[in-house]
Amino acid sequence: MSDDRGGAAATDDFRYRGNRLGLPENGSGSVPGVGRRLVGLILDWTLALLIAWGLYRAGLIGAGVTDEQQATTLISNMAMVVFAVSNILLLTLFGTSVGRRLVGVGVKATGERSWPWFVSMTVRTLLLCLVIPAVIYDRDTRGLHDRAAGTVSVRF
Repeated sequence: MSDDRGGAAATDDFRYRGNRLGLPENGSGSVPGVGRRLVGLILDWTLALLIAWGLYRAGLIGAGVTDEQQATTLISNMAMVVFAVSNILLLTLFGTSVGRRLVGVGVKATGERSWPWFVSMTVRTLLLCLVIPAVIYDRDTRGLHDRAAGTVSVRF
């Protein structure tokens, strides 16, 4: 059934990002915009790249690699591993990562899944690393990775 404007059904309770999840419209606990979350992601990825580059420079990874192209590939792959491991650990322990914390964003459970928190954070992070699930999102700006894990990003 449509409303008089021809839009969403009258029973659709969407009013703002997060209201269907019981979250406030503004302030702490509300759903942040995509821009804020993207900045946090970029900060986390930059940190992972710096750590991977540091591991390479210290000789802890790729000791026999001399070709620049191979070194770049190695550092990129290691950055993905560092990013995934750090996100899983930090999200599990603190509900946020370094980059997310700097922009005031955390992750919380919605109650949709009864999985242990570590499993939810692992599923969420692995799907985030695939990129596509993260860029397909709903009206609450929850990406497929958040929906699969039963989580939502919130402001601190």
